[in-house]
Amino acid sequence: MINYLVGLFSSWPPELATFFLAMLPVGELRLAIPVAIFGLHLSKWSAYFWSVLGNLVPALLILYFAKYFHNWVDKKSGFFGKRWINALDRAHKKFEGDYLKYRLVGLLIFIGVPLPLTGAWTGCLAAFVFGIPFKKAWPFVVGGVLLSGVLTLLLTVGADKIF
Repeated sequence: MINYLVGLFSSWPPELATFFLAMLPVGELRLAIPVAIFGLHLSKWSAYFWSVLGNLVPALLILYFAKYFHNWVDKKSGFFGKRWINALDRAHKKFEGDYLKYRLVGLLIFIGVPLPLTGAWTGCLAAFVFGIPFKKAWPFVVGGVLLSGVLTLLLTVGADKIF
């Protein structure tokens, strides 16, 4: 997979390729950091910097514009709109207890732990679902992305030393 991604971005400057890889919803910086270090041959700190920066761009946009997108979908109320509203309602009911228990620290940890289906994209959507205002959520999203980047970097560099 790393070879495929390196080939895909081979004509790009490595910093820009890392930045854009970190913007992708699947993988985010968990994918961008290893590709940047092993495939694009960036230093570990350059890989960290460009990955964090790239991951924060869509997070900012999602967190800020989710309410506008939701209102637009709600007004259109077509097939997609009904599915969207139902999915958000189910997610709210399913995870409300966890949110009430852990609050914003839970959001930071959810984004920060580099596991599948966690990360900035999902965390920002969760912040919207639970009605966390942008100004309250944003510092915890940034903290989660920074934490995730550090953990991913440690796992990447550690894996390189072990294997």
